[in-house]
Amino acid sequence: MRGDLSAAPKRKHFIGPQGQDQPLKSSKMAHRLLVRRIWTFSAKDIRCLPSSPAIAATSSFSTSLQSATTKVSFLSPSRTLPRCLPHASRREVSFNVQDHDDFTDRVIKSELPVLVDFHAQWCGPCKILGPRLEKAVAKQKGRVAMAKVDIDDHTDLAIEYGVSAVPTVIAIRGGDVVDHFVGIKDDDALDSFVSKIIGQ
Repeated sequence: MRGDLSAAPKRKHFIGPQGQDQPLKSSKMAHRLLVRRIWTFSAKDIRCLPSSPAIAATSSFSTSLQSATTKVSFLSPSRTLPRCLPHASRREVSFNVQDHDDFTDRVIKSELPVLVDFHAQWCGPCKILGPRLEKAVAKQKGRVAMAKVDIDDHTDLAIEYGVSAVPTVIAIRGGDVVDHFVGIKDDDALDSFVSKIIGQ
């Protein structure tokens, strides 16, 4: 401290806040305390900056979360491929009769000629004739329909139409029976039968 005082300027006193003359030594100590306080305050401010590891980690987590949210949004239903359009409805070539009322609505009241195939699950020849008859009906492109009646499920219909053996095929047009056959026919015979029913 003596070295500092010897190196100080000739004025060794300064005017204090109350107007009194105070030694220069106290002035230098006050200056040093002021500088120390300013440095301490600045150091505290630096430690409170948002670049601290905890805040940096939080910022990194927020960024990762935002990135994950973006990925989820990309896979959201709004970005999925459009659904396929439904297939165009086609006229039924053949159908299974559900009950007596269904038979009346779809066979007796039909505007088209209908071939009624009386069959049974246990009947071997029925399994051969059925696909052949469907093929012959399909060739007419909607000018004739085919109804399938299982005699075990609809015994009342089988009795009503006098079915005593299977397979039996009855052709109905305008609600009336116009023709029938019993047993198996080949493709040509079936084509001729169907053509006759539709008036060709």
